[in-house]
Amino acid sequence: MVDRVLKALGAAHEGSVGVLLADGVEPGPVYFDVGSGPNVPSSREWHAYDGRHGRPRAAVLRGSCSCGWRGAAQYPLDWTVLPHDQPLYEVDVDLSGPIADHEAHVSAIRDAAVPLPAELTGILTDLVRALDALALEEPLVTLKALADMRYVIARSGQDAVYELAARDVPTDEVATALGTNTAAARRYLNDYLYP
Repeated sequence: MVDRVLKALGAAHEGSVGVLLADGVEPGPVYFDVGSGPNVPSSREWHAYDGRHGRPRAAVLRGSCSCGWRGAAQYPLDWTVLPHDQPLYEVDVDLSGPIADHEAHVSAIRDAAVPLPAELTGILTDLVRALDALALEEPLVTLKALADMRYVIARSGQDAVYELAARDVPTDEVATALGTNTAAARRYLNDYLYP
C-alpha cells in the first residue's frame, strides 16, 4: 500500500523506454490508420517503431521519461536478428537497460524531493486502503468522500501556494521538492491559484 502511495507521488515521471531512429532523431508519435473518423489513435511506445506499415524503425532504445529526461546510454536494436514481419512487443527484446536507467532517474528525483513525514504517509496509506475497500462495497460513499476531499485539497493547496509566495520560494526549488520539472511545478501551483 505504501508503494502505491509512493508511486502516485512519482506519477509525473512515467515512461521508461524511448527510441531513436538511425539518424539519431527521436521520432514523434506513430499514428495508426483505422479508417475514417475524427479520432486517429497514436502511440509513443517503443514497440510501435517497428518499421511495419510505413512506421519509422527504431535503431536504438534508451531510458525516457515524460518529464523530458532522456538517458545517455543507448541500447542498439539488432534488426539482422529481429523478425521484420512481427510486432516488436511480441519479440524477446531486452529492455532491462533502458528500464534500469529510467528507474535510476526516478529514484534520484524521489531522493531529491521533500520527504513526507512517516505519520502523513501512514494517513495516506490508510486512506487509500479505506477508499479501495469502499469503492467495491459502497461506490457512492467513495465518490462522496472524494468530492469532499477535492474541497479540502483545493483549499489546503491554495493556502500552501500563498505561503510559498509569501516566502518567495523559487519555482525551481518547488520543482525539486515536488520531484518534477519547473514547467510542471508552475502548472501545479497555478492549478491551486486558478482552479
